[in-house]
Amino acid sequence: MSIAKFITFEGVDGAGKSTHLAWFAETLRQRGMDVLVTREPGGTPLGERLREILLNQPMHAETEVLLMFAARLEHIEQVIKPALQRGTWVVSDRFSDASFAYQGGGRGVPLEKLEQLERWVHADLQPDLTLLFDIPVEVARQRLSNNTSLDRFEQEQSSFFEKVRQAYLARCKKHPQRFALIDASQPPDKVKVDLEKVVTSL
Repeated sequence: MSIAKFITFEGVDGAGKSTHLAWFAETLRQRGMDVLVTREPGGTPLGERLREILLNQPMHAETEVLLMFAARLEHIEQVIKPALQRGTWVVSDRFSDASFAYQGGGRGVPLEKLEQLERWVHADLQPDLTLLFDIPVEVARQRLSNNTSLDRFEQEQSSFFEKVRQAYLARCKKHPQRFALIDASQPPDKVKVDLEKVVTSL
């Protein structure tokens, strides 16, 4: 029996990670793994209510960070840790790297404040693997342009997303043993080939 792993999917809005996440989880299941798919912000009843507020309600950047980490703490205690303890693999659409990218890179919240919250909320838990779906901002924006119901984050300017992307890449560089960089500008079937290699390596 393999030890359950915690895998996260990250990337700017429009990178296509959510589309590939379902396929990735299904592929793991076909290989005999028990898999739980979850998301941030969200994943618990309280987290989903906070998600609703976070995606739609204007607020101070640091309020945003605190709410994100509050939802995350609940998510870890109620969902992620219990699943891993019972041998279930957890695949999450975003985790703390998103806070470093969006609130740190995008909003300019100081890194040391984010690091403090990270230590407080999950000093003993990091993903075993983080798939970063990297894509040029203009390509991501184009993909979002067909969507009529954009949330507060998706409506941000390209300059915001460029900062988010750079923060993600910096995070990837800082933790190379944990990250796998996926070129999300490729056609979906090419991305799947890359993901197949990742599944095989697991």
